Amino acid sequence: MPSLRRLMAVAVPMAMAAAPAMANGGTPHSQWDHLWGHVLLDLVVIGVVFGLGALWMMFRYRAKSPDDVGTGPKLTKAQAIGWALLPAAIFMADDFFLAAKGWSLFTVYRSAPADAMEIKVTGYQWYWEFDYGNGVVTQELKVPVGKPVVLRMTSPDVIHSFGLAEYRVKEDLMPGRVSWLWFVADKPGKTVATCTMYCGLAHSKMYSDVVAVPASEFHAWMESKVRQARATTDSSRG
Repeated sequence: MPSLRRLMAVAVPMAMAAAPAMANGGTPHSQWDHLWGHVLLDLVVIGVVFGLGALWMMFRYRAKSPDDVGTGPKLTKAQAIGWALLPAAIFMADDFFLAAKGWSLFTVYRSAPADAMEIKVTGYQWYWEFDYGNGVVTQELKVPVGKPVVLRMTSPDVIHSFGLAEYRVKEDLMPGRVSWLWFVADKPGKTVATCTMYCGLAHSKMYSDVVAVPASEFHAWMESKVRQARATTDSSRG
């Protein structure tokens, strides 16, 4: 089938040239996006190649009359083995490549930087609480842009799941255990953290704003919150 071979000879190099390169640096969620783009590209290319090949063979070898009987090409044993193993090896090599990239990315997600800012997260029925460790406790998560953030999470009641789609992270919270995840906000903006595990009647209302701001703005906000927390503590003692 020379036409099909010519088609594959053109399509495969084009796919390799168009495939997005995996980021060696950047944020975890940007690397996730690169890998997911590669997976989608592979699926599209494979679908197009096999779809066009199937259409070509369907029309090229269609029966001209009800009595037509097709005959396959005569292949030697080596040719038969080659046609079976070589395509399988090509696709398996790509699968192993993507699997290795996925494992590398998983390692990134489970290796928080040593200089990350830690915030304690508690999931209640049905709200989130964020404790910055200096007397500041909020129900809105505010983080500085460019600073790795580790969330140490637990729950006093039922299983919750902290989902932050903007940064491609999700982790369960379980009573009696501390789980964690980390992320980096690469630009200012506002998104939403939701509970992705059904946790009771008000589960759908369990979400909090997550706001990423420049470092200077974050430090000014934190200083203001610390002063408020101290003033509240002093007034309660008095």
